[in-house]
Amino acid sequence: MIDRAAKPLVVDDRGNVLAVFDRGAEGVAPTDAPMPASLVALWHGGKVLMVFDRFRQSWELPGGVIEPGETPRQAAVRELLEEADQRSDSPLRFTGYAGFVLKPAEPAERAEYAALFTGRTTSPRSFRANDEISAICWWDFHEPLPGRVQPLDAYLAALTRNQAEGHEEALHIASEQVENERQ
Repeated sequence: MIDRAAKPLVVDDRGNVLAVFDRGAEGVAPTDAPMPASLVALWHGGKVLMVFDRFRQSWELPGGVIEPGETPRQAAVRELLEEADQRSDSPLRFTGYAGFVLKPAEPAERAEYAALFTGRTTSPRSFRANDEISAICWWDFHEPLPGRVQPLDAYLAALTRNQAEGHEEALHIASEQVENERQ
């Protein structure tokens, strides 16, 4: 459940909040807010795939809106291919539900969830820039990326890297990204 009064997991420089991460069961989404999107953390050789969104001008996990008639998993697979020209070697693994409180310019903040999936590839495919995504990279969390890295997505990516230690590592990585944005 998204509790707006609870301490957030991470907040970005625009006031967007990752409020909760629920490792619930796939297909049993939380019901306290809509779930309009899916995200994918695709791994290759210890690095996670990040895409540079032209509109938001930031490095993010691939993902996007769940189309009518699609499951969150189908949306994740489609978005990974559309945005980054990539595929997972095996079926994506459901990781959980990320609960956000987003601060758009108009009209007011909104709460929503995104389903998070994880996959691996041994053979990354070539990428061609498109209307939405201008670049991709395989990020190890330590090498700086040119431009803004979305700390909410960095946190979620870190959760998928090592699920046993996920929260502490994710919090450290997200904090570094927020601090880098302020400089």
